[in-house]
Amino acid sequence: SAIVGALVALSITALVLSLVRVEDVTLPPTVKYGMVFDAGSSHTSLFVYEWDSDKENDIGVVSQSLSCDVQGQGISSYANNPPEAGNSLRECLDKALQVIPAEKQRDVPAYLGATAGMRLLREQNRSAAERVLAEVAKTMQEYPVAFKGARILTGEEEGAYGWITINYLLDSFTKYSPKAHAWLRPEAASIFGALDLGGASTQITFMPGGSVLSQKEASEFTLYGYSYNIYTHSYLCYGQNEMLKRLAKELIVSSPSTRVHHPCYPKGYNETVSLSSLRASPCTGGSDPRLPLGDSSVTLEGGGDAGGCLAALRKLFNFSACGQRQDCTFDGVYQPPLRGQFIAFSAFYYNFKFLNLTEGQPLAVVREAIEGLCSRSWEDLSSSYPRENPKRLPKYCTNANYILTLLLDAYGFNESSWNNISFQMKAGSADVGWTLGYMLNLTNMVPAEAPARLKGHWPSLWAAAVTFIILTLVLGLAALLL
Repeated sequence: SAIVGALVALSITALVLSLVRVEDVTLPPTVKYGMVFDAGSSHTSLFVYEWDSDKENDIGVVSQSLSCDVQGQGISSYANNPPEAGNSLRECLDKALQVIPAEKQRDVPAYLGATAGMRLLREQNRSAAERVLAEVAKTMQEYPVAFKGARILTGEEEGAYGWITINYLLDSFTKYSPKAHAWLRPEAASIFGALDLGGASTQITFMPGGSVLSQKEASEFTLYGYSYNIYTHSYLCYGQNEMLKRLAKELIVSSPSTRVHHPCYPKGYNETVSLSSLRASPCTGGSDPRLPLGDSSVTLEGGGDAGGCLAALRKLFNFSACGQRQDCTFDGVYQPPLRGQFIAFSAFYYNFKFLNLTEGQPLAVVREAIEGLCSRSWEDLSSSYPRENPKRLPKYCTNANYILTLLLDAYGFNESSWNNISFQMKAGSADVGWTLGYMLNLTNMVPAEAPARLKGHWPSLWAAAVTFIILTLVLGLAALLL
C-alpha cells in the first residue's frame, strides 16, 4: 500500500507541475570581466569591461569599468628594446587588478591587439615585431588573468571591430521589446558607419546599399540571426602621425634647403627635422632617392596659410589613379557610395574637439573655424592654450585640414552629407574604438542566433512539490512498518 501511495503521489505531483504556469526566472547575476590592450602606433591603452553573466546575449549590457593610458609611446617604438614593451604595460595591469575582484581575476579573458604601428614594424623587421609581441605576452602571462594572446590586427579587422563596437553600444543590431515580447531588429538605416583615424592608419567601414563588389574590402557578419555585408578599408600610412611625416618629406624634397616653408604650421613656429627620421619609416619611403643622404637636419618654418596647407595635403593623395570611376576614393581603391549616419572617433574627434564646434555645424562654419585657427600666430596660440601639449598645439591646423581633405575629397562626403557625421569618443558608458568589438567577437557575446529567453518554474513551486513527495514517501514507509 505504501508503494502504491508513493506512485500515486508522484503522479499527482507531475500532473500539478504540468499545469503550473511557466514564468521567466530571474537568477542572481554574476558579474564577469574582460580586458583588452589597444596597442596603437603612438600609444597603448587598456580597457576593462564588465557585464552580468545572465545577460550575455542582451544588447548594450557591457560597461567600461576602467580606461588606462600606458606611459610612453606605442609598443612598436621598443623594437630595439623589446623587454621594455612588456614592462610598459605593468602599471595599467596593476590598476586593472585593483578594479577586478581577486576571486574573479583568473577567469578574466585578457587580450592585446596591435594595430598599424606594429604592422609597419613587421614590414620593416618581422623578427623585431615578433620579439616585441613575445615580450608583451610574457608580461601579461605573469598576471593572474586568462591571457588569450597578443597579435597584430589587420586593418580590415580594426575597421570591422570598430563598426561592431559602435552599433553594439548604440543598440543598432537588436533590442528586446517587453511590449512585443520579441527581439526587434532596427531598420537598415539605423546601422551606423565608422570612421577611425589613428597615428599610422585610417579606416572607413559602413553597410552599403548594395553588395560589396570587391572581396578584398568585403566582410560578412551574422549577428543575432541577421547577416550584415559591410565595406571596410584601412589606409596604411594615412594616419595622423605618418601623414605629418609624409607632408614634411614632400615639402623638403620640393624645396631642397636647410630652411623650408611649411604652410600648415603657425607663423613664428619652427621645427627641426632630421632626414634620418624620415628615412626610418616605410611611409616616408626609406629608399626615396629624392631624400638627401646623411643625417643632416632641416628647419620647417611656419607660414600660417590655410589655402596653401590644403593644396600641400592634397598632393599626398593620388586622386588621378581612379580615372573617371565613381566607385573609387584615391590610390585606385574601390569604395561603394556612402550610406547612412557615421560616427567619427579617435583623432577625428580630438581634433574637432579642439575647434570647439557644436554638433551639427554646417560645413561652411567648420571651414571658417579652421581658417581662423590657421591664421593665428604661434605666440597667440601658445599664450591662449598654455595647458595644451606644446608638441601637439602647432599641428592642429594641419590635422584639421587633413581631416577635411580625407572626408571630402577622398571618402566623398559633401555639403549635404557632412551632417551625417557625428564626432564623438563615447557611446553610452564606453569609449568608441575597436577593442570592445574585438572582445565581444572573441567571447561570443554577440551570438549568430537571436537569443532565447530563459524559461522555468518558480522555485517555490518546485520546493512545494519536492516536500509533498518526501512527506508522501515517509508516510507510506511508516504505514508499511506499522
